[in-house]
Amino acid sequence: MKNKWVLFTASRFIFKGRSNSPVLAILGIATGVLALIIIISVMNGFQLGFIESILEISSYHIRIESFKEENLNLLTEKINSVSGVEAAVPFREFQAIARGRRIGQQAIFVRGLNGNTLELDNKMAERLDFEEGEFDIKNSGSILLGGELARKLGVFIGDEVTMFSITGIMSSEESALENYNVAGVFRTGYYEYDSTWAIININNNSFIINESEPILGIKITNRFHDKIVMERINKALWTYHEFENIKITTWRDYNSSFFGALRTEKLFMFILVGLIFIVVGLNIFQAQRRSVLQRREEIGLLRAIGGTENAVRFVFVLDGAIIGFTGACIGLIAGLGIATNIQRFFSVIENIVNFFIGILNLIAGIFGMGWAENFAVFSPQIFYIKEIPSRVLPMEVFIIFMFGFLSALLAAWFASRKVIKIQPAEVLRYE
Repeated sequence: MKNKWVLFTASRFIFKGRSNSPVLAILGIATGVLALIIIISVMNGFQLGFIESILEISSYHIRIESFKEENLNLLTEKINSVSGVEAAVPFREFQAIARGRRIGQQAIFVRGLNGNTLELDNKMAERLDFEEGEFDIKNSGSILLGGELARKLGVFIGDEVTMFSITGIMSSEESALENYNVAGVFRTGYYEYDSTWAIININNNSFIINESEPILGIKITNRFHDKIVMERINKALWTYHEFENIKITTWRDYNSSFFGALRTEKLFMFILVGLIFIVVGLNIFQAQRRSVLQRREEIGLLRAIGGTENAVRFVFVLDGAIIGFTGACIGLIAGLGIATNIQRFFSVIENIVNFFIGILNLIAGIFGMGWAENFAVFSPQIFYIKEIPSRVLPMEVFIIFMFGFLSALLAAWFASRKVIKIQPAEVLRYE
């Protein structure tokens, strides 16, 4: 290899006879990669949990509205024949007021579904966790409640819930008040649904359910192909005059503000934590500049024996590449190890902190003082989560790795420009 001396010289420069050790630079890159992988993975866990709860339970991937109820069966048949569609689920939704055993009333959001909805929609079945009862709304008088809503109303399985239709009250309809028996209590992991949602049978022949318009919720194989599937749906329905005025929306339109806020939040988190790479890059830049000045004699000698400007400059660029690659690999391995075992990681932190709290409580007890409670990173009494979620996305991990590597590489590249200004004759004149 013609320029194999470049790699040898770079390794000598970085590991031997050098006043500024690369260890701190490598640790800086590793810390940045480690921190960003853990933070983004936990953020993904929270955000994707919310997003999946919304898409799989509430809004669906595609919604079709403004069609007549007598055309529902034909519409469902045509939608199920479209490539990419997994399920087509009809539903109704409206707001009401509910009253249980406790004094007082609670505003609720009611979703009307078929009794076989979970058989059609496997993703929804995965998100609904029944702590009491089961998904049984075949009886028109049955109702399913979110766990927090059932607690607020003070009801359990078999208890009666009275529901008032806001529309019926305003129109002075006698049938605005209806009674239902609690057949199940569910949790989704999303507090808004667990605290306000109720599910009844869509075929319930009552004033309340009939006041709402039917909607067809569609689940597709890949939610990011929503625009493609929507075009296929339009092609499948355009010859039917019954569906001329239908309204089709995708999850991007229906939840655009919420998802936009989550995307902005992640972007700013990337930027803030990414400042670590800027700080480390500046340190590497200064270290490389000092290295160039300290090694003027070696640079002059390499130039004198035939090394080109680019080859000598590449020695210092390779120096930065080694630092960046080593640090990024260390941070990548450690970050993935922690992100995929996040529960164990936080348990270790909690045990360490609680160990010192126990010592302080022991000392405080000796002097008759008060004591502190045990520490929890995410206390269930404060946060509505059972465990800390973490989701590692390969593309984001790759981007973070490249941030760490390129920050060191670019810093070394800019610092090595000094090499070009060094003239061998001037350096070696007095040697």
